[in-house]
Amino acid sequence: MEMEMPDHNDYVVDKNEAGIEKKEKFHAQDNLNRTLKGRHMSMIAIGGTIGTGLFVASGGVLSKAGPAGALVAYALMGLIVFFVMTSLAEMSTFIPVAGSFNSFADRFVDPAFGFAIAYNYWYSWIVTAATDLVAAGIIVQFWLPNVSPVVWSFVLMAIVVFLNLFGAKLYGEAEFWLALIKVLAIVIFIIIGILVAAGAVGGTTYGFKNWSIPGAPFVDGFPGLLNVFVTAAFSFQGTEIVGVTAGESSNPSRDVPKAIRSIFWRILLFYVLTILLIGMVIPYTDPDLLNADIDSIAISPLVIVLKKSGIHSADHIMNAIILTSVLSAGNSGLYLTSRTLYSLACEKKSFKKFADVSRGGTPLYSLALCSICIIGLFCLSLIGNQVIYEWFVAFSGIAGLISWMGISFTHLRFRKAYKLQGYNLEDLPYQASFYPFGPYFGFFGLFFITLAQGYQTFINSEHKFYASEFFQSYIGIPIFIVLYIIYKFTMKTRYVRLEEMDLETDSYIHLGFPSSRHEKLTFWQKILDLFT
Repeated sequence: MEMEMPDHNDYVVDKNEAGIEKKEKFHAQDNLNRTLKGRHMSMIAIGGTIGTGLFVASGGVLSKAGPAGALVAYALMGLIVFFVMTSLAEMSTFIPVAGSFNSFADRFVDPAFGFAIAYNYWYSWIVTAATDLVAAGIIVQFWLPNVSPVVWSFVLMAIVVFLNLFGAKLYGEAEFWLALIKVLAIVIFIIIGILVAAGAVGGTTYGFKNWSIPGAPFVDGFPGLLNVFVTAAFSFQGTEIVGVTAGESSNPSRDVPKAIRSIFWRILLFYVLTILLIGMVIPYTDPDLLNADIDSIAISPLVIVLKKSGIHSADHIMNAIILTSVLSAGNSGLYLTSRTLYSLACEKKSFKKFADVSRGGTPLYSLALCSICIIGLFCLSLIGNQVIYEWFVAFSGIAGLISWMGISFTHLRFRKAYKLQGYNLEDLPYQASFYPFGPYFGFFGLFFITLAQGYQTFINSEHKFYASEFFQSYIGIPIFIVLYIIYKFTMKTRYVRLEEMDLETDSYIHLGFPSSRHEKLTFWQKILDLFT
């Protein structure tokens, strides 16, 4: 295989209707089969927001920040995520390609910026998918303790590869049902949680009693809130998958906005309401909360609430649900990494063989390499050097935040170029809410979280500086900068001027999709649209 390097000095000069000169430089990416339907897109969107961050990590958040601190952290993070996703929706509905925000960073900022964002995102999800498969193997041990978790990790990896092997349709169908299980589980939990908090079941009326115990409702003040704010941010990672699936959506200009619009309400209903109920029923001092990690699902905060309602098999039920959750995350991780590598090959930033697709629309070579990388990494975790694995995880930890910042910044550039080149805002299939406040709020909120991620390494009760923990917290930043600098000086790229941005290649108009933005719906159709 040979990597075909792009020549960023070779452009075709063109003019748009406003007579402003711009330079065409992008190759079409629309070689994948568009088989994802509206129901797939909606469930993929919500499936990306519900995972172990809600099922498991929420217990640690409650113990560190208290009920009010946990609620504020998740609510604020949900607001940031909403604005980031509306920025992504505006761009990905106008240019619905598998490269999504990675390609947009190339088009609207700098090819070197796009290169760094894309590879940053790629290795992040390689590590995330491997971690999910490790977790899945550990979860199965809950029922079969005498079988090595390595065996189950390989079995589940085989399932994930199979689901990705035959194009987006099988992947989308699997995600639809896996996400549906998570959604139903959360809805049932919320109903039971309300009954428990109100005293209708379980025999105790909790109300807001646990908000007034010593130390509550905000534990450790602002430092406690800051600590869990980072955890909440990681809990929402994966929401951006809906932008990547736009490249294989049967009608992206209709289905992507529909999926994005529903994210806000689903975050509000699922995340915020769940955290509120957990904080009402469980005191932040409960010792089981400190042990609520992937190795001890039986004492997940959701399990504790369900047991208070009298459901004694809650640990088995929640284990099964979390197993489907991590399987879904691994499935999405392989999908995202293979499509990102495919997009990089289309942009001549990787070996061109990775742009080849099968008759079913699967980038097989990309899928094969990503599968090998994921297997190698989870083998390193299970049977190799655990310290090396922890550093790989640290590399990826900040990558999601950088990608989200990239989305917000790229959107600001896109909108400016869109107006400068004479395009009409009414022609956008989806227009981001509260522009420009939304992308600015998202960018600076994420920037603050990124800088605050490792604050505990130099602000702690022992007044000691832990160098290894500090570098683990921030190692993702220099990796991103190094990727940017290497490509910048190797390829001699330059910052893309607003008038030069390519807003035509693979646009929804160029691909022949209609805009559904001004479609008139009745009140009940709008309500149904939020939940279907």
